[in-house]
Amino acid sequence: MSLRGRDGLGGRAAIAGIGATEFSKDSGRSELRLAVEAVHAALADAGLTPADVDGMVTFTMDTSPEITVAQAAGIGELSFFSRIHYGGGAACATVQQAALAIAAGVADVVVCYRAFNERSGRRFGSGVRHREPSAEGAALGWALPFGLLTPASWVAMAAQRYLHTYGLTPEAFGHVAVVDRTYAATNPAAYFHGRPITLADHAASRWIAEPLRLLDCCQETDGGQALVVTSVERARDLPRPPAVIAAAAQGAGRAQEQMTSFYRDDLTGLPEAAVVARQLWRTSGLAPADIDVGILYDHFTPFVLMQLEEFGFCAPGEAPDFVAEERLPLNTHGGQLGEAYLHGMNGVAEAVRQIRGTAVNRIPGAERVLVTAGTGVPTSGLVLTADSQG
Repeated sequence: MSLRGRDGLGGRAAIAGIGATEFSKDSGRSELRLAVEAVHAALADAGLTPADVDGMVTFTMDTSPEITVAQAAGIGELSFFSRIHYGGGAACATVQQAALAIAAGVADVVVCYRAFNERSGRRFGSGVRHREPSAEGAALGWALPFGLLTPASWVAMAAQRYLHTYGLTPEAFGHVAVVDRTYAATNPAAYFHGRPITLADHAASRWIAEPLRLLDCCQETDGGQALVVTSVERARDLPRPPAVIAAAAQGAGRAQEQMTSFYRDDLTGLPEAAVVARQLWRTSGLAPADIDVGILYDHFTPFVLMQLEEFGFCAPGEAPDFVAEERLPLNTHGGQLGEAYLHGMNGVAEAVRQIRGTAVNRIPGAERVLVTAGTGVPTSGLVLTADSQG
């Protein structure tokens, strides 16, 4: 358990611009072009130009390096560039890295981005086909020979234990899918715009890896998303209301592996999320009851439930009822199940829109938004707030 206290990062930086490509199943262009389009869109939203950028952050999993994107986007000299590991767990950490650079004075304007052809190109859902030898890969070696080859199969193990422990049925997961698709249905940018689902639809969808059905699994999407981070003071002089980074954190739990942490004492929770939660609450000075909107990483529905419990919104085993009763607006863009799977970066953008009051599914008075990144892996999170001087 972390013994750290409140850190000094909160309130030092803000997200001043967001931009994305369209979300599709076949982009028809390279991942580099998607990245550049998203970067240009985010800078335009912030009222900045490529010449203003001196820092860039992305994922280790991205095929378009910071320097290459900078060159292709017309960005000049960089004083800061960084990458975050662990797939979707990096989403909020890219913003944390940018905020750290801003707070330390090593960069003034940092762009975070993620772009891939995850449907028309390499599909994560196709499973592990080849890995170079590594210590990390050795952990997967304990699971692969038994048929656990895909992310869905890895999550299914913990999901089954969750249902068994709390005496639930797979319908418990359906509430998450229904909520996401309900919001997606009214979001023109969502792939499933105009296509809500019911609990009956969820129950009728085919098994992927029991107890996970098709509608428990996120999409595979082509697209790009970018975010512009700068100081709160500079953001106040730009066209859009800033989304202040009130807290940012990373976390890895004990006995942590990448999606296969099956040797922990308990499989019904997400210890890595608990590490993030403690630091976010300490630094922001907020509590679950203070949050207006939750943008929770939803690559698979069971882990949304576990996140709600780890962050203290409800007790263990109570998250299905919490979601069914709509006690907190969740994934108002439709999430990765309904809008698009962009490794969580589109969720950060939705949080910014809620703070600005420009979200399609706007939650009136939303001033405090929790955003989480990929679960089952070392992860990250953000608390974004409205500018108190705005």
